[in-house]
Amino acid sequence: MPATLRDVARLAGVSPSTVSRALSTPAVVNAATRARVQAAAERLGYQPNRAARGLITGRTGNIGLVVPDLANPFFPSVVKGVQARARQSDVAVFLADTDEDAVEEVVLVRALAKQVDGLILCSPRASEEDLLAVAQETNVVLVNRLVEGVPAVTFDNEGGMRQAIAHLVALGHRRIAWVGGPRTSWSSAHRIIGLYAAANDNGVDLLEVGHFAPTYDGGMAAADQAVATGATAVVTYNDLVAIGLLARLHARGISVPDDLSVVGIDDIAMSRMTRPALTTVRLPKQKAGQIAVELLLAVLDDPDPDTIIGTRGTLHGELIVRDSTGVASDPARP
Repeated sequence: MPATLRDVARLAGVSPSTVSRALSTPAVVNAATRARVQAAAERLGYQPNRAARGLITGRTGNIGLVVPDLANPFFPSVVKGVQARARQSDVAVFLADTDEDAVEEVVLVRALAKQVDGLILCSPRASEEDLLAVAQETNVVLVNRLVEGVPAVTFDNEGGMRQAIAHLVALGHRRIAWVGGPRTSWSSAHRIIGLYAAANDNGVDLLEVGHFAPTYDGGMAAADQAVATGATAVVTYNDLVAIGLLARLHARGISVPDDLSVVGIDDIAMSRMTRPALTTVRLPKQKAGQIAVELLLAVLDDPDPDTIIGTRGTLHGELIVRDSTGVASDPARP
């Protein structure tokens, strides 16, 4: 006869509820207790029964993950982190793509909320008011977005931009262009804060090119305007924009990094495959997904967000120097 949760609890000397938490949300259980429960479960060959657990807890055993655009290589990395951590807790993940549509995002989130125990919204495009309303209806954790009162995992966007500017300043760049993302992008707004702070500290002339789609085509569209600024270096909203910009610069015969240095953000896999390879700020995408699941599972055990918020620090980026940045020369010309 298969071992039950109560069998594990009896062997480990703890309550059944502690066994449930230790196996589903281990981060909220004392390390020694967690180890004792896991050892007992392994010894007994215990396998959680999803249906039985659902009857006991009132949960579906499913969580939802909503992303703006699966075609953007940033998001599959987050998905991998979410799925890996959810699998450890025997939780299934329902994935949805909003195609960068803020209105569709809210509709999709509300429909998905009926089928899952909680939602992870990655870089949501909806307004703060809409996100707060959704958070009143179901359990929500945000990734790469902050809304007061909602648990979240964020990246240190401002710190990442300081690293990028410090690198370019060390190479002699004093006139740097910024190719921004969508006007409604939370991360773009925080990156520009970091850029201006670093520019002011280093005597850099920061030139805003405008707001563009966070895509390859967005980078292609931004390239001519970036060149027209006379900057010797460009920082872009993300790697996809940077890669599109590199393609347009190559078509115009503008050498990178001899004429113009380029820095991206994210460190998606293809940033290493471009010619030249892209200097970028690496963000810990998979780790963000893993922590988001831990936060959501903890919220499910204790729905008071005040006990969750502040227990996870912001994730820091790391500058990865490759071939798309070099010593400043004369400003690039059309």
